[in-house]
Amino acid sequence: MSENSFRNKNGKITLKNRKQRTDSSRRWLIRQLNDPYVQKAQSLGYRSRAAFKILDIDQKFKLFKSGGIIVDLGAAPGGWAQVALKKVGDKGQVVAIDLQEIEPITGALILQGDFMDEEVVGKLLSSLPSKVDVVLSDMAAPASGMTDVDHIRIMALVEMVFDFCFLALKPKGSMVAKVLRGGTETKLLQQLKKCFTKVVHFKPPSSRADSAEMYLVATGFRPEKKEVLSD
Repeated sequence: MSENSFRNKNGKITLKNRKQRTDSSRRWLIRQLNDPYVQKAQSLGYRSRAAFKILDIDQKFKLFKSGGIIVDLGAAPGGWAQVALKKVGDKGQVVAIDLQEIEPITGALILQGDFMDEEVVGKLLSSLPSKVDVVLSDMAAPASGMTDVDHIRIMALVEMVFDFCFLALKPKGSMVAKVLRGGTETKLLQQLKKCFTKVVHFKPPSSRADSAEMYLVATGFRPEKKEVLSD
């Protein structure tokens, strides 16, 4: 706890100095200070509370195997990559990429660039030793405040991740991608179900209850089914 905060009679952390902060930034900071996952992430050395989301997902779906190769899209600040590295071990490999700079993570290959840029995707593919076991995406477009627009934007990202799977993912591999409340658009969901043996939506217990985010988890990749998509 910092010198500018204290615990109230209910045991919640609050701020002493209300000046030099907007109401929204103050609410965000208080929420962070009182979030048990934020505190746990700090104690375990994870870079963000998001690490617990992928831990929840892996506990449910058993995505990571020792020696596995993982691609982490939209990886900053690196919490998912940290978890993946621990899961795949010294014989595995994690390649993480983000538009923002990511501080080095021992054992991971870090790339910076825009996943929407074909040249960047080419560089990412050339960095891989082989086809990968899991494609992770925690990417999200900037929120517009308009639900329909935000849904369209994040569906476009999911579609790009799906397309990337045909370039990078091993048969029987898995894909995880962030979506919003309401789930994946019907046509895309139908396509995913043709190319993966199991496709579900999952909200990790560590995801905030008031957050619209959830995750599409697709396992058992069947790349040979791609030609069916044009029917």
